[in-house]
Amino acid sequence: MAPSTAETIDTTDTTRAQARPHEIAVLALDGVVAFELSTPSRIFESAHERGDAPHYRVRTCSLDGGSVRTSTDFRVLVDHGPELLAQADTVIVPASFELGPVFDEGRLPAALERALAHVRPGTRMVSICTGSFVLAAAGLLDGRRATTHWRYTEQFRQLFPQVLLDPDVLFTDDGEVLTSGGVAAGIDLCLHVVRRDLGSAVANHVARRCVVAPWREGGQAQYVDVAVPEIGASGTAPARAYALQHLADNLTLGLLAERCGMSVRTFTRRFREETGQSPVQWLLVQRVHRARRLLEEGELTVDRIAHQVGFGSAAGLRQHMHTVLGVSPTAYRRTFRAVV
Repeated sequence: MAPSTAETIDTTDTTRAQARPHEIAVLALDGVVAFELSTPSRIFESAHERGDAPHYRVRTCSLDGGSVRTSTDFRVLVDHGPELLAQADTVIVPASFELGPVFDEGRLPAALERALAHVRPGTRMVSICTGSFVLAAAGLLDGRRATTHWRYTEQFRQLFPQVLLDPDVLFTDDGEVLTSGGVAAGIDLCLHVVRRDLGSAVANHVARRCVVAPWREGGQAQYVDVAVPEIGASGTAPARAYALQHLADNLTLGLLAERCGMSVRTFTRRFREETGQSPVQWLLVQRVHRARRLLEEGELTVDRIAHQVGFGSAAGLRQHMHTVLGVSPTAYRRTFRAVV
C-alpha cells in the first residue's frame, strides 16, 4: 500500500532532520522568564534517543552576546550574539517583562530591530507568552491569528489592533508564525511543533519523557480568575444583583427588567451599555463562573451543580462550559483539583 501524502512528508522531514539538525535560536531578552527560556531546549532536545542523530539543535542568543537579566535573582550567560538568528530555521522569543517601548508603545527598540534584521525570510517564528508582543511590534502578526498571556490581552489589543488576537486558546499556528499563551502553554506549543515536524509518535515520546500531557484539553479561558462584579444601586445593577442571588431560577428578561422598573427594550439597551453584553450573554457567563467555583471547591455532582446554577441538567452545563471555556465540567474539576 502506497504511503499517504502526510506520511511521505513526515518521512522526508525526519530524514532531513537526521541529516542536518533543524536549527533553533532562542532570543533571550533582559527580563526573560527563566522557565520559558529553558522550555525550548528541554522539549526539542528530548526529541531523539541517545546515540541517534539529533532532530534539533537549540542555541540561545542575546542582543549583544552578553549576559541577560532574568525576571528572578540571577543572570544567564549566553554564548551567542544576534548573528545566530541568521542561521536559524526557527526563532523562538520567550516571555520578558522588561520590553520597554514594545510594551509601552508597540514599537521595537533599535537594538532589537537590528537583531531581528538577521532573521532570514521564511524562518519560522515562535513566541511564548509575552514574546508575542515582540513579533507583533515587528509586524510579523499583522492580519494573522495570534495569542498571548490572558492577563495582557487588552494591552495587546490596544497596541496591535491589526492582529487577530484569540485570547482563549493555548497556542495558535498560522503556518510559519506560531504564538502561545503563558508559561505551560509554551510547552504545549513546543510539543505541537514537534508533532508538526516529526509526527505524533515522536511528540508523544517527548511528552512522556518530560512527564507532561501530550495534549491539554481546553484553553486559557479556564485559567482566568474572575473577579466578583461590583453591583451598584442604579441602572440595571439591581437586576444583576438579584440574578447573582437567584441563578438557579428561571430568570426571564421580563422579570429582570421589572426589578429595575424598565421596559424589556429599555432594560436590554441599558444593560448592554453598562456591561458590554446582552443580558442573556451576561447571565450565561455568570452561571458558568458559579459552576467553576462549585467544581473547584465542593463535592457536588455535575448534575447537582447544573441545577444550582440554572442550567437544568448536566448536559446543559457541559454544553455551556464548553462554549465559554472549551472544556467539560469533569475535565475542569480534574484539572483544578490537581492545581489547588
